[in-house]
Amino acid sequence: MDEATFHNKLAELMGEISSLPKAEQDKLTALAQKTQDRHDKLTKTVSDLQESLDYLRLSIKYLVFDLEATRRENAYLRKMLEEKHTDADEADDDIEQV
Repeated sequence: MDEATFHNKLAELMGEISSLPKAEQDKLTALAQKTQDRHDKLTKTVSDLQESLDYLRLSIKYLVFDLEATRRENAYLRKMLEEKHTDADEADDDIEQV
């Protein structure tokens, strides 16, 4: 049920309650007010949860970006080490031939 439908139904209920005797009106009006309060609290909780999920999604995107950058950097450094090792081996071979 969307927000507008809820408020329309609650207004209808309040209209029906107003046609009842005073003793019943007070009891049902209190229940309707509790229902409104619970609805408002639930709406706020859902909104807070949505914000938390949005923040979590953004955090995950940053973490994935960081992981990919770290992997690229790691691959680049490994390549540099391999090239350095290969150059050192070639230099050793040249010295041995002399």
